[in-house]
Amino acid sequence: MINPNISVDCVVFGFDGQNLNVLLIEQKDVGQSRKFALPGDHLEEDENLDTAAQRVLRELTSLSGLYLRQSGAFGDPDRVKNIKDLPWLESNRSNPEARVITIAYYALVKMSDFNPSASSFAERVLWQEVQDIPELAFDHSEIVTTALNKLRNDVRELRVGHELLPEKFTLTQVQSLHESILNSSFDKRNFRKKALNDSWVIPLDEKQTGVFHKPARLYSWNKDRLSVE
Repeated sequence: MINPNISVDCVVFGFDGQNLNVLLIEQKDVGQSRKFALPGDHLEEDENLDTAAQRVLRELTSLSGLYLRQSGAFGDPDRVKNIKDLPWLESNRSNPEARVITIAYYALVKMSDFNPSASSFAERVLWQEVQDIPELAFDHSEIVTTALNKLRNDVRELRVGHELLPEKFTLTQVQSLHESILNSSFDKRNFRKKALNDSWVIPLDEKQTGVFHKPARLYSWNKDRLSVE
């Protein structure tokens, strides 16, 4: 049995090596004017929040096994009452006027490791650059913004992001990753100085191979420095 008043929404950020993206679903067209949304759905009465988030993500996008972190709770009484979303609610919900409180989760993945596919009420699944997100259903734009702020803070604290790079990497790769997620540009010299002085990384006695430019030194993450939850 479904709980009509509690839902979960999943914000899956994907890094393609250059840009930060977010996973969206395109809802099946029933006349609504806002078709794009986050993967989300109601809880079943006998499941907890974490289990529900994994189930919903799997059912709508086929993704499974992601490490999901809670990023916030959203309970505005009017969050699902916008007239733009009414046709979809009337078509997919037995009580379209019910108040819904949602718990949001976020994950950060390497896009090349996953191949999402749509099912259930999702017509299509797509990766969209965070700088170019279309108008989303319900309050999902607010949910994305909140999750993005949480992600950026976690990256600054080295809680996430390190899993996106290979075991051995260059400082240029670290800087590119941080610039993409934080949407900022850093002075190369200052960034490298901070990474080394703050012991983010450990220099290796190895350099790049198979490159046409001067090979750069390789590094690995300092696991004692990472704030792994």
